[in-house]
Amino acid sequence: MELNSVAIGDGVGVEAAKSTDFNGRPTPVGGAPTESPPAPHAEKSKPQLLYAINENPVWYLSIFLAFQHYLTMIGAIVSIPFILTPALCMSDEDPNRGIIISTMIFVTGIVTYFQATWGVRLPIVQGGTISFLVPTLAILALPQWKCPPAAELDAMNEEERNELWQIRMRELSGAIAVSAMVQVILGYTGLVGKILKYVTPLTIVPTVSLVGLTLFEHAAETASKHWGIAVGTTGMLTLFSQIMCDVSIPIVAYRKGHGLEVRKFQLFRLFPVLLTIIIMWGLCGILTATDVFPPSHPSRTDVRLNVLTSAKWFYVPYPGQFGWPSVTLSGVLGMLAGVLACTVESLSYYPTVSQMAGAQSPPLHAINRGIGTEGLGTVLAGLWGAGNGTNTFGENVGAIGVTKIGSRRVIQWAAFIMVLQGIIGKFGAIFILIPDSVVGGIFCVMFGMIIAFGLSTLQYVDLRSARNLYILGLSIFFPMVLCPWMQQHPGAINTGNETVDSTLSVLLGTTILVGGLLGCFLDNIIPGTPAERGLIDWANEMPLGDDNINDGTATDYDFPYGMDTIRKWKWTYYIPFMPTYKLKKQN
Repeated sequence: MELNSVAIGDGVGVEAAKSTDFNGRPTPVGGAPTESPPAPHAEKSKPQLLYAINENPVWYLSIFLAFQHYLTMIGAIVSIPFILTPALCMSDEDPNRGIIISTMIFVTGIVTYFQATWGVRLPIVQGGTISFLVPTLAILALPQWKCPPAAELDAMNEEERNELWQIRMRELSGAIAVSAMVQVILGYTGLVGKILKYVTPLTIVPTVSLVGLTLFEHAAETASKHWGIAVGTTGMLTLFSQIMCDVSIPIVAYRKGHGLEVRKFQLFRLFPVLLTIIIMWGLCGILTATDVFPPSHPSRTDVRLNVLTSAKWFYVPYPGQFGWPSVTLSGVLGMLAGVLACTVESLSYYPTVSQMAGAQSPPLHAINRGIGTEGLGTVLAGLWGAGNGTNTFGENVGAIGVTKIGSRRVIQWAAFIMVLQGIIGKFGAIFILIPDSVVGGIFCVMFGMIIAFGLSTLQYVDLRSARNLYILGLSIFFPMVLCPWMQQHPGAINTGNETVDSTLSVLLGTTILVGGLLGCFLDNIIPGTPAERGLIDWANEMPLGDDNINDGTATDYDFPYGMDTIRKWKWTYYIPFMPTYKLKKQN
């Protein structure tokens, strides 16, 4: 036995006894792994893991670890409705806001299970994303979808108010579901590798960075409800996530055969967002109870209390719950920008997660299947009326690196918890009570990190090149000039055809689409060497070439059932999403 610092859960650092086998590999606490990956090159990462991708903790430990992943996901997903619902013309007190959050959580659970089990088969959480908000806001900026004046809204009855936001939700649902079919086709046909040869780092930087840059006004509007609370939220989140992330708190825990013992718990590394929300929410509660905040102040904790009291205890989200989706050309083409951004972002996560989980590098068939499954998840999100798509959660990816727990089974349990919580209506309504100023402070950090994530792709390109600097500057700045103007002047395009006018208005009003296309176009027509453009280093990160071939042995990415039968069917060797795709012929 040896005493090592390991991690239990999403960043829960614990001092636990860990035994090793004759190869020096750790034997997990709470039971031996049920299966071990056969890939020899994955051994290098396993000694750093408590549970690798195919190793299953005992069920009660799996549930505990899964709940930590669930809480990490919640910290990211609850912010989306605070931007989405006002654009849908929903009032702050509308109890249906809670249903939208519950629907997002419910769909996240379903898609996460299928992605981890049958899709890319990596331990990733698949859920709502900020990337879809940019085209969403561009679509809802069209004249026919702008919210009526406040006086007209006040004069509407409940049925009219519901139809007002539901018709907008149906427009978004149709756009999301149909545009996601492009992602399904790209993934399951294997075209994603060929298309992304033209999606270079100088395409990705403006596409991803403009997500955060475009939403800065919404962060400012939300934070301005009370700048003191917003700044305090940002400061506290910085303190917990950056300064105190390595501080461990001693706790008393019970371990079988040893009784009670003191262990170290990395609370701040695990829950910086949730801790910040709870503390600042509690501060707002004190200021509400003492009437420091006057009645109806947006930072009061009781300003939307009727949302919680009106919410149903149990509600099962279902497809078409807000009416069947409507489809328009302008909406579908606009949402393609969000689909592209999510595709590129997920592709960048797959190699990272495989290393963190002690798995083999993802083969071509797994990447194809992962992107196709993500597209199917976004189609389901559209049909269910989530008002958003699905993407790989970066927060949960980071949690794997912190916890050293890459078990696929843990993510499957987390998916079950998400589905269960998604049908508890009161639970979704609770998050609507978070004061706007607290959410605004979270936005300042969250949107800033999205910008930084996009800019981090510049590590592959030569920033000493005047060519690259020109493309970078123009592809980021020009959309920030053109797109806001297009949204403020929706009638600027008048071709005489309403469909064409709406389509062009949405496309030219979506920053991530304009910036991404401009960066892609300039990078592919302006002369530059592959090294200068970052193509060589980028290709090493994205294993999408024809040389990514199976060797005929079992891998971490095989289906959980039926592989013996599938290997007998030679036609599966030509299906891009099958585990036998491009199987090397055996002598």
